[in-house]
Amino acid sequence: MKTTSELAARWFERHPDALTRSQRRVLESSAARQPIARNPNDTFEARSSFGDRLADAMARIGGSWRFIASFCVFLVLWTAANIFLAGRAFDPYPFIFLNLVLSMLAAIQAPIIMMSQNRQALHDRIDAAHDYEVNLKAEIEIMALHDKLDQLRNEQLAAILTRIEALADDIRRQGSVPGPHR
Repeated sequence: MKTTSELAARWFERHPDALTRSQRRVLESSAARQPIARNPNDTFEARSSFGDRLADAMARIGGSWRFIASFCVFLVLWTAANIFLAGRAFDPYPFIFLNLVLSMLAAIQAPIIMMSQNRQALHDRIDAAHDYEVNLKAEIEIMALHDKLDQLRNEQLAAILTRIEALADDIRRQGSVPGPHR
């Protein structure tokens, strides 16, 4: 079994100290014949705090059609109730309190959605790094298989050549000794 140093020289043509952390992990996994695939969602969820999960949930709700439809219903009910109540309205036209509520909602919702988008970008980077490692290991394993097949082919060709030379020697010997059929 080859060491990480030998694999680094063979596949990357570099000293092991010059490799990235991902490349080193792939080579160590390859040398140990261990799979490198893992579920990046587990890694991502392990790093998530309660606030992160809450921001994701709020962004998921706030960015849904159900939220948009229910909020439109709320706006229609608010304005209809205040128009219907006329003089006794709790927020008469031009609905200044509704404007304040909408502004506060937007002020809170925008940073939460941005936090969730930043987390999604981090998740995408983790996925991309994992995909890189898996692809790199697959490429190394394919090249190793090619090397093994080349070695087997060379050994078979050498065996065939040895056998042909032995047969040629047999034929030459038989040709120099006069046989009964000559």
